[in-house]
Amino acid sequence: MSLQFLWYIPNQAEPGHRGDDTVVDHNTLATLTGYAEALERHGWDGALIGTGWGRPDTFTVAAALAARTATFQPLIAIRPGYWHPARFASAAATLDHLTGGRVLVNIVSGKDDLAAYGDSEGDQAHRYARTREFLQITRRLWTEENVTYQGEHFAVAGSTVVPRPVARDGRAHPRLYFGGASAAAERVAAAEADVQLFWGEPLDGVAERIERLRLLADKAGREHPPLEFGLRITTLVRDTTDQAWADAEDKVARMAAGAITRDPNRQVAVGQRRLLDLAARGEVLDDNLYTAPGKVGGGGAGTTWLVGSAEDVARSLRRYQDLGITHFVLSDTPYLPEIRRQGDRLLPLLRG
Repeated sequence: MSLQFLWYIPNQAEPGHRGDDTVVDHNTLATLTGYAEALERHGWDGALIGTGWGRPDTFTVAAALAARTATFQPLIAIRPGYWHPARFASAAATLDHLTGGRVLVNIVSGKDDLAAYGDSEGDQAHRYARTREFLQITRRLWTEENVTYQGEHFAVAGSTVVPRPVARDGRAHPRLYFGGASAAAERVAAAEADVQLFWGEPLDGVAERIERLRLLADKAGREHPPLEFGLRITTLVRDTTDQAWADAEDKVARMAAGAITRDPNRQVAVGQRRLLDLAARGEVLDDNLYTAPGKVGGGGAGTTWLVGSAEDVARSLRRYQDLGITHFVLSDTPYLPEIRRQGDRLLPLLRG
């Protein structure tokens, strides 16, 4: 199975996300296109574009960047409740058609400012039941015609999406990525997702979750190709191991002093709590998984970092690959210089 290496594009209304140094015109089309073009030049497959109320609309940003690039694959984070499945399936199929099959989709079910955009289903059980329906309807609309579906949360009748998504390289439609560590989330992923994304947990935690998800998929009678797995993590890479750790400790100190702002959209969900709890096991886990950022305000992919030389970090990522991880979403700040550094130094070791 081929490996995929994505980056992260900071789709934020305010500058300075996780210490990024781009301030002037930080979220203009020119700046964001510069990220996407650099990703193409430096060996990346594409980038995750985050979602959340209070950010620029993720799908609009993804469409604009796809129009200005040739190979860049946007991993578009979207929320059921913000989107209706039929409208989303049509929009994504259209963009996939126009880009020759470059669309990737990340379904997000975690809490957000739901009331701000008129969503009322905040209960966890309802949210994940709705997500399951969203995934089922979207996949059927991408692969069938005259779809009729009556669920508790969504319904369509005689629905056909035109144009169709691009079918190539063994895929019938855009891959559906999904995150979440709660029991409800894992049941949805095991039955309906294409790729389960993990945060940067230690190897033993990831191995445990992969085994559990595979068992859940068998128990659910999964009807789709086998579930694949991905890792979303910060990778702090420098010329030497010593320099990497010195820079990592300096960055944590600046976070503690408030010089690096917290993510305003941070939500402490089950998966996030798992990461924050890791600090109790030690400041460094496995060989180079740094847990200290979580104690001073790091959130999401900023909670744990893989720290070291390109060789150190590549060795650690290959261990995740040995567990079954084939999709990697990496990042560090400042975003643009790190696209170049890690693309030129880390990716060749991983692809080789």
